[in-house]
Amino acid sequence: MEYDIVIIGGGIVGLATALKLKEQRPQLKLAILDKEAKVAAHQTGHNSGVIHSGVYYKPGSLKAENCIRGYQMLLDFCNEHGIPHELCGKVIVATNQSDLPQLDKIQERGAANGLTGLKRLAKEEIAEYEPHVNGLEAIFVPQTGIIDYATVCQKYAELVQNQEGLLFLDRKVLDIRTHISGSTVITNHGTYTGRIVINCAGLYSDKIAQMMRPDVNVKIVPFRGEYYELKPDKQHLVKNLIYPVPDPAFPFLGVHFTRMIGGGIEAGPNAVLAFRREGYTKSDVHLGELSETLIWPGFQKVARKYWRTGLGEMYRSFSKSAFTKALQHLIPDVQEDDLVPGEAGVRAQACDRNGGLLDDFKIMEDEYAVHVLNAPSPAATSSLSIGQTVSELILPRFNRKKITSSV
Repeated sequence: MEYDIVIIGGGIVGLATALKLKEQRPQLKLAILDKEAKVAAHQTGHNSGVIHSGVYYKPGSLKAENCIRGYQMLLDFCNEHGIPHELCGKVIVATNQSDLPQLDKIQERGAANGLTGLKRLAKEEIAEYEPHVNGLEAIFVPQTGIIDYATVCQKYAELVQNQEGLLFLDRKVLDIRTHISGSTVITNHGTYTGRIVINCAGLYSDKIAQMMRPDVNVKIVPFRGEYYELKPDKQHLVKNLIYPVPDPAFPFLGVHFTRMIGGGIEAGPNAVLAFRREGYTKSDVHLGELSETLIWPGFQKVARKYWRTGLGEMYRSFSKSAFTKALQHLIPDVQEDDLVPGEAGVRAQACDRNGGLLDDFKIMEDEYAVHVLNAPSPAATSSLSIGQTVSELILPRFNRKKITSSV
């Protein structure tokens, strides 16, 4: 089975990349491999469904550039294909004086990233947007919206297959062997040879990269985000989306409230170390994967530096009362009995050897492959732009004479 391009990963980034490649070069012979029986089985399928505006990200970073470009690409795509979404806006709330400098910085970044209509809200103005919120000041971000990313992913897959892209499910990658004409991807059900491999494997992106490049110097550390949902009789407490001012030391946005496109209100997530890469519950443990995390020098440095924060997140994981208190910083009227357990997701967070939790997207290119090594939120919003970015790296390598496909 020989192809021009083999993409590993059937999540939203892998499928968006396939779609952008096919749109620009339909004759490419392209295969997508995923180890699960369906697309969007992990990060995409456990996403909270927020269309991110780009307000948080450092101007000029890959996150900022791809989120801003990808935001409009996503909206255009949804409008073209009739995918339900809503631009409802959100408020980012400062609940104490120490939050105000960071709130200023977020507003400055949003303006620098080209967002228009950002509105600074005084205490008394917050109630016009979210009547039950407690805050000193806030920013209203009109661009933020809600969507079901699994639906988006399924449409990407449909369009790729309509353009003769091949999707192979239940294909777990066991090894990759590089040779002069490309790379052979060995799976549990057959081998697939491609001139270029694109690694969009999410929670296992570092493992796939190491099959081709043993010198990869980052490791994916899985963080589980646990959610509660508001009971129906308490959903009136939240109109749309309510976020705290995030801690700038961490690449997480803090516990917040999200109205979902299919109905209901999610509250969360926390951010606790998962004991396996696909550890969606507290009882999901893989001793091998956990030990790899614990002995990674970068994680050890993170743990030594932020152990108090980590213990706090873990405490909230086991204490509904503590989780409720965190939510009450935003909405004091929320009570413990108002919450029922919701779903959980696992974030593929890259950590370098020096103890840095990578805040930006990381894409690594070499002769035989492009590896998307860090693409957490806002990767779903940014997916078409990330796909375009990867395409711009890949397509110059091909000319019409060298394309494998005979189409």
